[in-house]
Amino acid sequence: MSDTPNVRPAKPAEPEPGTRAPLSGLDILAFICELFAFVSLAIWGFLFWSFPWNIVVGIAAPVFAILVWALFVSPRAVFAVHPFVRAIVELLVYASATMAWWSMGQPWIGLGFGVIAVTVGVLAGRRRFA
Repeated sequence: MSDTPNVRPAKPAEPEPGTRAPLSGLDILAFICELFAFVSLAIWGFLFWSFPWNIVVGIAAPVFAILVWALFVSPRAVFAVHPFVRAIVELLVYASATMAWWSMGQPWIGLGFGVIAVTVGVLAGRRRFA
């Protein structure tokens, strides 16, 4: 037998109770993407629809997206779901903002946002669940 001891890799240090890990640049980018998606839905609602409906859709679309995000995706989500369900809900919010830009006649803004948001979401998800 060998005289070398069994060495196991140490677990990364968990943050103390009541605290969390510091924010990274990726977390800030993900937050900016979420805000841009909500603002995009509000712009779409107020500008794309005719008078009485623009107020309803301009308020309801971002409120609905924020509600869905808060229930399933947020760090303190009401429903603890599988990471794949969380990713699909996040992707649906980003896709709705992308489609809103496309329907307003701005496909390049929608495409650019879609690529950036999905890339940030994938990288943040890999880091979160690795």
